[in-house]
Amino acid sequence: MPQSGAMSSSVTLAPDSNQAHGIGQFAIDFLAGRLGPGPSAAVRERTRLFHTDAVLCGVSALALGTNAPTLLRAEALDYADPNGATVYGSTARVKSEKAIVANSSAVREWDSNGTNFGYRPEMGHTAGEFGHNDFYPVVLAACEQQGLDGATALRAMILLDEIRGRLAEVFSLKSYKIDHVVHGAIGSAATYGALMGATAEQIEHAIGMFVAHTIPWRAIRAGKQLSDSKGASAAISTEAAVLFAKRAMAGFVGPKDIFRNPEAIFRFFEPTTTGAERWKESGDSPFELVLSHSGDDFAVMGMHFKLGLYEHQSAGALQGMIDLIARHPDLLDDPSGARIDRITILAYEPAFGIIGNPMKKDPRTRQSADHSMAYIVATLLRKALERRAQHGAVPSGGGAHDETWKALMLDPYDYQVADTAIFHPVTRALMEKIDFRHGGETYDAKYPEGIPTSIVLTTTDGQSLDSGLVMFPAGHARNDTADLRDILRHKFELMSGLATDDASQAQALVERLENLESLSAAELRSLHDFKIASRPGYE
Repeated sequence: MPQSGAMSSSVTLAPDSNQAHGIGQFAIDFLAGRLGPGPSAAVRERTRLFHTDAVLCGVSALALGTNAPTLLRAEALDYADPNGATVYGSTARVKSEKAIVANSSAVREWDSNGTNFGYRPEMGHTAGEFGHNDFYPVVLAACEQQGLDGATALRAMILLDEIRGRLAEVFSLKSYKIDHVVHGAIGSAATYGALMGATAEQIEHAIGMFVAHTIPWRAIRAGKQLSDSKGASAAISTEAAVLFAKRAMAGFVGPKDIFRNPEAIFRFFEPTTTGAERWKESGDSPFELVLSHSGDDFAVMGMHFKLGLYEHQSAGALQGMIDLIARHPDLLDDPSGARIDRITILAYEPAFGIIGNPMKKDPRTRQSADHSMAYIVATLLRKALERRAQHGAVPSGGGAHDETWKALMLDPYDYQVADTAIFHPVTRALMEKIDFRHGGETYDAKYPEGIPTSIVLTTTDGQSLDSGLVMFPAGHARNDTADLRDILRHKFELMSGLATDDASQAQALVERLENLESLSAAELRSLHDFKIASRPGYE
């Protein structure tokens, strides 16, 4: 049985308990407010910011006509359902799972929304699994169907992030080449089911079906040039999870007690019994799961914002380069970057393996460029050179050089193939000067507490400029120097400006999202009623 945590602010699902059933019961009780006073104002505000960020990333991806979101949105509109949910920029009701796959795909397309690293050292839960805030469309779809208000929606978003975030702390999927979206799909099945009135047993069946039938492998992220499957992974898995929740509520009986099932991924990869006993059903789950229900200590508080478009593993390098530019503006004197002789970047695994792979030194698609450390850093530096040439200086100021972050914020056009941004000669020349190396155990030991990265830039006249070790760049949950709200405000303006046709519409969209918690059920149902701009020719 679930046990109350210290100060009655959490529930503990022990390894010898049916954790799938426990997650279901926790979800039901949390939404009903039966466990305690609930999340603090700080938790609610941070979640609201992540949701605003996610929607604006998604709508801007649709405005620029990116492939997977556009295709899946069109597909969803073919599945009319008067009792369903809506896609971004429409009032048409469609099958909820189709609205979810379309909206979640859009949210994830830019790879620019929130990120978690699965790190809770005070409890020894440091599995370090990735995850992203891709799953809020699950909540909106269920709330539209059930006629629920914005406060309920926000609470459900916190719940979904709590389940997937805490799973990321205790089980590393990447270690076994399984895609990180599994944890989000489990959270989606639980949250959608609880919002729709499922029992704990039905949620258990839905989780069991997902884990048994549809585990995604990281094959979708392997290779020299990445495909639509990389960005749509969360969406496709969540579509399946919601379908399983619907089937469970209709009476389909799925595998029970999936976390203790010896032939499911959890005990298969991390056996809790050995030898002849390994396959016995009596074994424990390989982890304890502690889920918060009240106060400040929620998983979302440890999640990180991306301050533009870049793979989250590159945030430390971006901060290091921004720091160097701010301290040494003369680096930008020659607009071609000729003053720079060499840039050496040191970072940890898995950053080196994911965005330092030699195959990523010649990206030819947007999805590959945003997973290339050399491309990301070189593009930021190219923008700094251009800004200096055009305006005489790059703005600085702020605890983490916030003004520089805003001035050089990487946006969708920095990854565009059609106008040759990806093949820009200055960018490519700068990439050739970048030497990205694994920093070894010294760096690995500091992850996932932070994003340990350093840059040494050597000039053509022999100077060696060192960023020093960057652990908590702007946007990181542990950064306490950047004015996060101010930088996010700039990002929201940038993304909403791409998503809509004029400044007043952009501002109205941001205000609507920022007021999520106060929306009535009718207002929440019309949250997606806005016109998306059409900006053809992006790809």
